[in-house]
Amino acid sequence: MGGTRQSRRIAPLLRRPARRGIYVNMADLKSGFNQLFLREEELRRGMELLFFAYRDFAAEPDTLLTKHDYGRAHHRAVYFVGRYPGISVTELLNILKITKQSLSRVLSQLVRDGIVVQRPGPTDRRQRRLELTDKGRELEESLTTRQRERFAGAFRAAGADAVQGFRQVLLHLINERDRVRFRER
Repeated sequence: MGGTRQSRRIAPLLRRPARRGIYVNMADLKSGFNQLFLREEELRRGMELLFFAYRDFAAEPDTLLTKHDYGRAHHRAVYFVGRYPGISVTELLNILKITKQSLSRVLSQLVRDGIVVQRPGPTDRRQRRLELTDKGRELEESLTTRQRERFAGAFRAAGADAVQGFRQVLLHLINERDRVRFRER
């Protein structure tokens, strides 16, 4: 019998149907709509797929981050500072939903390592605006290149309709307050 002791213990659990009730209010659904995907097993399968997809999506950047003595909070900060040059510390805090203390630790290390620069705001000198340095842009590119390739391959394999459906699912997993950011694009 192959596999590790742990995988032999977990494998039957992955095949076992869940015993809990459905968490969807069926009265909220439009009539005539195929509701099979809302069964407990399908909801659980979707959650597992998201877990495994994120695990694999983050694995390669994690390896690179470890070489720099960085973690996922560093990756997220570098990504969003690169995506939105000139972002304020307050805006970054709102996106990352981490404490000021945690962000301060992350940004201090990134500034010290020459990845991020902080500049005063154009109208309010107390405001700190963040940008990647050349070294930071290189790091961001190396972290996201494989992730972009993974997304491109998955999008090609799934097709345009599936991509649109995937985006809708992700959009509705995001807290409503943050959805506005994606509707404006």
